[in-house]
Amino acid sequence: MARVLLIATGDTIAYMSGPGRPGVASGADLLRTVPARMLPAQVEVEDFMAPPSWDMSPSVMLALARRARSAILDEEFDGVVITHGLDAMEDTAYLTDVLAGPAAHRGAIVLTGAVRPLDDPSPDGPGNLAASLTAAAHPALRGVGAVVCLDDRLHAARWVTMIDAGGRPAFTSAPYSPVFRVEEGRIRPLAAAPPRPPDPVGEPESHVPLIKTYPDIEPALLTTVVDAGARGIVLEGTGAGNVPVTLFTAIAELSDWDIPVVVASRCHTSGVPLDTLPLGLGLAAKAGAIGARGLAPVKARAALMVALGSGGRDAVREWFARM
Repeated sequence: MARVLLIATGDTIAYMSGPGRPGVASGADLLRTVPARMLPAQVEVEDFMAPPSWDMSPSVMLALARRARSAILDEEFDGVVITHGLDAMEDTAYLTDVLAGPAAHRGAIVLTGAVRPLDDPSPDGPGNLAASLTAAAHPALRGVGAVVCLDDRLHAARWVTMIDAGGRPAFTSAPYSPVFRVEEGRIRPLAAAPPRPPDPVGEPESHVPLIKTYPDIEPALLTTVVDAGARGIVLEGTGAGNVPVTLFTAIAELSDWDIPVVVASRCHTSGVPLDTLPLGLGLAAKAGAIGARGLAPVKARAALMVALGSGGRDAVREWFARM
C-alpha cells in the first residue's frame, strides 16, 4: 500500500467555530472526516504551524516546499498532501513545484483546501481531502509536479489561478485544462501536464518583491526595494509584457548591478521571449529585462526566488530560457 504524508497548515478547511469546539482542527481530525473505506493509502499526519495563507511569508512557503520534497526524497513517501488556505495556494503550489526537482518524478505533491469551514452545514473540505489523498497515492501523478485539488479536479501548479473567493469553482486552469479528475476513487487523465521547470540549483532567495506597474510609475520604487535588500524584482506589466517607458533606465541600471528584473503580464501570454516579440512590444528586453515566459506574476516571483539560487542576472536569464 502507498504511503502518503498529510501536512496540515490549518486555515479554512480546518476552521470550527461552533460552541465547545476548538478553533482549528488538527490534521488527525481532518483525516477522520474521510471514511476509512475511501483511504487509498497508509496516511501519516503532520501538523505544520503556519499563518493564514493571505499572510504567509515566502520563508513559510519555502519551508513547506522543502518539507514536501524531503518527505519524498528522504523518507520515501509515495505522495504528499498539503492542506492550505485558498488565498495564496497558487503561490505556494508553484514555489513547491519549482523547488521539487527530482521529487516530482518520484512522488505526487497535492495541495488542497476549502471554500467553506469544517463546521459549515455543507463543508467541501472532507471531499477535497479525500480526492487529494486518492491523487497523492496514484502513480499517474509521478512526473506531473505539484497540483491543486479542489472539486475533484487536479490543476497543474503552473496553470492554476484562483478566480472566486467565495464560490465554486474557486480555481481554474484556463485557457488550459485540469490535468486529472478524480471520479469514484479513481484518477481520469484530462490533459498533458506542462513541461517540468529546470531543477533548482543552490538555495532560493526569499526577498523578491512583486511590483504592479501603471502609467507614470516612479522608477524610484525599483531602486528603493533594492536598497531594502531585494535580490531580484518581478514587474507585473500589461499585454504581451509591456511596462512604462519611465522604468527603462532603472531596469538598465539594476541589470548593470546584477539585479535581475523579470517582466510578467497580468494577461495570459504566449510565453515567447520578450526580445522576439513584434516591433513595439516587449521593449523592456532592450533595457535588460527578462521575460517570465508566460508565467503569471505571482508564479514568476516564485520562479525568480528559485532561479536566484543559480546565480545573478545571466544565470537567471538562462534558467527562465529553459522554462
